Amino acid sequence: MATTATILHADLDSFYASVEQLLDPALRGKPIAVGGGVVLAASYEAKAFGVRGGMPGRQARELCPQIVFVGGHFKEYQRLGDAAIKVMGDFTPLVERISIDEAFADVAGCTHLFGPPAEIANAIRQRVRAELGLPISVGVARTKHLAKIASQVAKPDGLVVVDPDAELEFLHCLPVELMWGVGPVTKARLAETGVLTIGQLAKTPGWSLEQLLGPAARDKLTALAWNRDPRKIKVDRRAQSAGAQSALGRKPAEEHIFRPTLRHLADRIGTRLRARSRPGRTVTVRVRFASLNSVTRSITLDAPISATAILAEIAEDLVRAVLAEHPDEKIISLLAISVSHLEAHWDIELELPLGLHDERRRPGTKIGMARSAADRAIDKIRDRFGWNAIGYGSVMLGIARSVPDEFRELAEKDL
Repeated sequence: MATTATILHADLDSFYASVEQLLDPALRGKPIAVGGGVVLAASYEAKAFGVRGGMPGRQARELCPQIVFVGGHFKEYQRLGDAAIKVMGDFTPLVERISIDEAFADVAGCTHLFGPPAEIANAIRQRVRAELGLPISVGVARTKHLAKIASQVAKPDGLVVVDPDAELEFLHCLPVELMWGVGPVTKARLAETGVLTIGQLAKTPGWSLEQLLGPAARDKLTALAWNRDPRKIKVDRRAQSAGAQSALGRKPAEEHIFRPTLRHLADRIGTRLRARSRPGRTVTVRVRFASLNSVTRSITLDAPISATAILAEIAEDLVRAVLAEHPDEKIISLLAISVSHLEAHWDIELELPLGLHDERRRPGTKIGMARSAADRAIDKIRDRFGWNAIGYGSVMLGIARSVPDEFRELAEKDL
């Protein structure tokens, strides 16, 4: 592990909202939100009123009556996000992009050209501001996890360098939700036991954390709380999974709600898997309830799949199982599907019609191959005429898109 702080984490501030304020100077300094029925992103001015991404538009207006909603310029998001990451690449080839608006970089090998890591980080910030007109926060530290936390502390539009000799002093006074892997549910569980800071988590006995979060989360969070993070920069990040999620607000946990949503998510994921010729064996669903309880279920198949209908049906069965196991949960707030254990090269093995109960879901059966052929036909038409030119009726007609598909494509894009 490095002994000096040479890892950078750069994160464009309130990216989508900042782009909208850049494109329309009249919006600068005003509370704005990208979206409509759902807040996709909020400016810092809107966040000051408590507006957050994923919040229903009605609630955002109640919190901030003067908020301005804008529709979104998705091609500009992609262009400016790419340009900001390219600025980092001008300083070092060791850049690991983890989303449209953030990336890690290791500058250990280029300090003789551009100066100390702090100077490089500052130069990146100045160039992004001068060339693109966007604010960007950068954290510099010895590990990836600490660099990411430092960039959050640096917001808005700042720079934080963590001295290797004062890492734990810096880390342990921060709120626990800044850690990777601590979401609202984990934060609430830790708070119930009086754990509010990273330092308190670090000093919590292992058996107590295991009881609360399970052994895997215990080991991961304990290591990160003591800044034990050996992960290196991965320049060629090939996706090991493909996923998509949909925030529903507060909807009843009923078939007519979750089925069209899962079909739409499966359509998105299946299209991406087929485009990369990388079917996957493991299907995982996540259901988040209004109580903030989040449940995941998965199944690993004999053969990898990428067919939309097969993926959707498997996801539906998994969600039904979750709901059967949690009969007291009546309201769903989020649904997600992911496919992992992706195959780089896979030739479909033909199967005889043996009357198996899952024959419809086996890619090598007659009906499985027919489903794949239908997908390929749809993919070709969409490639030529656009996504909305054609689709499955259960998907096209069965879901109200509170989140524009262009936004979903950016969020789900394999970067």
